[in-house]
Amino acid sequence: MIERVDNRQPATSGVKTFFHNVTLMVTGGIGVAIALSLVGMWHKGGKFFNDLGAMVSLTQPAPKADISAIVISQVRGASDLTTAIFVMEAVVPTQQDWTLGSWTVGSSKLLYVAYGEVRAGVDLSKLQRQDVVVQGDSIVIRLPPPKILDRKIDVNRSRVYNYEKGVMGLAPDISYSLQSLAQQEAIGKISTAACNNGLLEMANEKAELTVTRLVSFSGYSKITIETQPPAKDACS
Repeated sequence: MIERVDNRQPATSGVKTFFHNVTLMVTGGIGVAIALSLVGMWHKGGKFFNDLGAMVSLTQPAPKADISAIVISQVRGASDLTTAIFVMEAVVPTQQDWTLGSWTVGSSKLLYVAYGEVRAGVDLSKLQRQDVVVQGDSIVIRLPPPKILDRKIDVNRSRVYNYEKGVMGLAPDISYSLQSLAQQEAIGKISTAACNNGLLEMANEKAELTVTRLVSFSGYSKITIETQPPAKDACS
């Protein structure tokens, strides 16, 4: 009796084999795709990683500086350099009459030589943001008007030239009050002379020159400095 052996596999086994082969094909395809991608990245070198880093990295805009504020800060620091000085000696006579009733019986006289100094300038600390206009490589700065900053009598260089006590030397000594009066008169005369000799205009010119030199180091190709006339009461 001859026994037959059935070598056929069950149907379920064939199905399993089919899906197994498909899985191998899919896995192999993914592997091939990954391999090709790696090869592409290798050919591109670091550019791929640079591009990848650029996509995921955070970007920060370049900081912006307030040019007007910087210029104002620089110009304000130069305020001490914008003064013009006028010096002058003034001879001032003063007199005090002595009376008896309606009669003048004598006079005390003092002749004073005053050495005075008047400083004028542009107060750059008053510069405001709207006074500075920047357009590209051009800048326009409008300066405040010039003014008298200080006026004084140098008492160490001034002197009493002559003093007459009056009334045959019997009148009270009033040299101190006459000297004070002479100093007040002298500073008024010297201030008027300073203004008449263009001290405020000189202050404008010096301020314009100083600010132009200062701003020229900032790299602007066109610099315009606008000055203003002094106020009507600047010399009063």
